[in-house]
Amino acid sequence: MSPLLWLLVLLPPLAGTALLVTGRAADRWAAGTALAVAAVTLGLAVTAAVRHPAARAPFLQGLPLGLAVDGLSGVLVITVAAVALVVLLFSAAEFGAAEARARFFGLMLLFAGSMLVTVTATTLPTLLLSWEVMGATSWALIGYWWREPARTAAAETAFLTTRTADLGLYLAAGAALAAGPGALDLDGLVRAEDPWASFVTAGLLVAAFGKSAQLPFSFWLSRAMQGPSPVSALLHSATMVVAGAYLLLRTGPLLAASGWGATTAAWTGAVTAVALGLVAIAQTDLKQLLAASTCAQIGFMVMAAGVGATTGGTLQLAAHAAAKSLLFLVAGAWLTAWGTRQLSELRGAARSHRTVGALCTVGALSLAGLPPLSLWAAKDVLLAGALDDSPWLYATGLAAAVLSAAYSARILRFVWSPPVRRTGDGPRVPGGAVAPLALPALGCLALTPLAFPPLRDALSEYLGAGDQAVARAAEFVLSGALALVAAGAAWAWGARPAPMPRGLAAWAGDWLSLERAARRLFVAPALRAADAAAVLDHVVLDRTVGATARGALACARWTARRVEGAIESAVEGIATTAGRLGRWARLPQTGQLHQYLAQAVAAFVLLAVVLVLVR
Repeated sequence: MSPLLWLLVLLPPLAGTALLVTGRAADRWAAGTALAVAAVTLGLAVTAAVRHPAARAPFLQGLPLGLAVDGLSGVLVITVAAVALVVLLFSAAEFGAAEARARFFGLMLLFAGSMLVTVTATTLPTLLLSWEVMGATSWALIGYWWREPARTAAAETAFLTTRTADLGLYLAAGAALAAGPGALDLDGLVRAEDPWASFVTAGLLVAAFGKSAQLPFSFWLSRAMQGPSPVSALLHSATMVVAGAYLLLRTGPLLAASGWGATTAAWTGAVTAVALGLVAIAQTDLKQLLAASTCAQIGFMVMAAGVGATTGGTLQLAAHAAAKSLLFLVAGAWLTAWGTRQLSELRGAARSHRTVGALCTVGALSLAGLPPLSLWAAKDVLLAGALDDSPWLYATGLAAAVLSAAYSARILRFVWSPPVRRTGDGPRVPGGAVAPLALPALGCLALTPLAFPPLRDALSEYLGAGDQAVARAAEFVLSGALALVAAGAAWAWGARPAPMPRGLAAWAGDWLSLERAARRLFVAPALRAADAAAVLDHVVLDRTVGATARGALACARWTARRVEGAIESAVEGIATTAGRLGRWARLPQTGQLHQYLAQAVAAFVLLAVVLVLVR
């Protein structure tokens, strides 16, 4: 039993539940309470990451709750707590007195608390509980402004999509339970034998892909942009969307043992990183660009889990959490100040708000992989692991990394470009000069360590073992040149449409038409099946039940007229006969003994006569 660990995972959800129960009466002090709880939680997270506590408690027969903080979860608990504190601090200024602040801050604390339980869970029952709470609170937060139908519809789309994928986690839990004792521990999943091991692996992959918005589930993250900006900042950075990637990093040994599981994860992550990178480049809405980049960046983490590069995946997760929370908060600030999310209308936004612009620059460069903002070698480490697995996988990951530099530069290009002004009634013309931070930003992108192990190995062999530094420098120079070319091309392209064929650009701008395909392939057939079931219920079952009821009533009426009448007459006849026999039997009863003896003698004489005659 560890009081420290229990306090870490229970303090935020308990405080959040208290705010939700109290309601509008707690609006005045909801922000202060949430910030205090978040600050205490961050302190507890740092302490837990140092001490590595563990806890276990009975839940159901043979299904215990298990929690622990180790090297991997230690990084995550600090990341979750730190990002939650920053986002709540922004929310305290963002949400005015007219908003339902107690509901918002209560849900945010509950959301962050469920993620803390997720990253510290050591058993599947614990993971399932936190997974469910996380999904429910994300639905409530995305649809926070519930009076607007578009927002509630977006929340329902996100919830139903992730819930569909969550069925995989139940499949994994059922297969693990069938595999035998000990398999419900996350570390014990690798000991499950086929066919249960394959079911567990498949279930975990589906659940992780759905939660982390990987292909083919990516479209729900686009709809989640209907939520408040602080919700997007927390959801995209350190909570729900990275939960699936974390789960795959945690269960890496199971993926490797299955063989096909690791390959599936690696290629799904790599393809998602490339495809959603193209989607990000095609977007004209800042929040949609950031959402697509989230899918792409998490693709790197999923790929890292598939190739066993746990360190690179964890570094990527932490760097992405910091960058994406910052960028979404910046987008929220500009939405409040400028009233728009369109990139073309945000020209000069960074110039008008220099502090926010500098923060946006830091976040974008970190997203592109700038060291040390990207924790130095996140993409370098995971791409090196990809190369050990497959050169084609490495090439795909490298292409995705180049795309990340391009869409990061695209953000900076718009917000630092000179604002467009009008000259009287004439056309709109650009004003001012190129932002002074533009060229240094592109120069920093040249340092992005995208990893070129083939070049490094060739140079090491040519130069000898003593010149490893030269080989590493050459690798960084070439990778930086690629990043510089991609970023420079995106910068120079400016506000023009994405450099793709018109059909491809439209397809990418519509998020690969994934939602449309899901509605056509799954939602529409399900609704048709529901309509058919309703027709069956109304036409067949309802009419059958009605006809049966009417037949029963008719039978009852016939029975009442015919059978019950006959039975009643028979009962009355028997009762009348019995009454008559009773009266006849009372006639000879006088109370005098000699008369009873005479009657008995007469009866016996009559009986004797009958016997004589019968013989």
